[in-house]
Amino acid sequence: MATILFADDEESIRLLYRDEFEEAGYAVVLAANGHEALEKFVETRPDLLVVDIKMPGMDGIELVRRLRELSTDVPVILCTAYGEFRQNLETWASDDYIVKSANLDGLFSKVAALLDRRGAR
Repeated sequence: MATILFADDEESIRLLYRDEFEEAGYAVVLAANGHEALEKFVETRPDLLVVDIKMPGMDGIELVRRLRELSTDVPVILCTAYGEFRQNLETWASDDYIVKSANLDGLFSKVAALLDRRGAR
C-alpha cells in the first residue's frame, strides 16, 4: 500500500483528502504546514507528496526545495487554488501541478500515474 503525505493548511481539505484516498486504498499522512510536512516526511518516508503552495510559515515551494535536498526520487504534486503559480519557475522542482477542484478525479489520476512510474502502487 502506497503512502501519501498531504500538506495543506486547510483542515477541511486535509480531511477530504484523507477520507477519499484512504477509501481508495492508500495510507495517508497529514500535515498542516510546511514544517510539519518536512518532519513527517523524515519520519514516514511516504511514496508521494501532495503539497499546497500557499501555507503560513514555510510555503509549498520552499517545502519542495527542502524535500529535494533530502530526496530527489519521491514524487511531489503541487496542488493549489491559484493557477498563476504554474508559470513560476520555482514550481518546476515538483513532478506535477494541479489546480484544486471539488472533483478529485484529476488528482487521483496524477497520483496513480506518478506512483505507477515509481513502482510504488
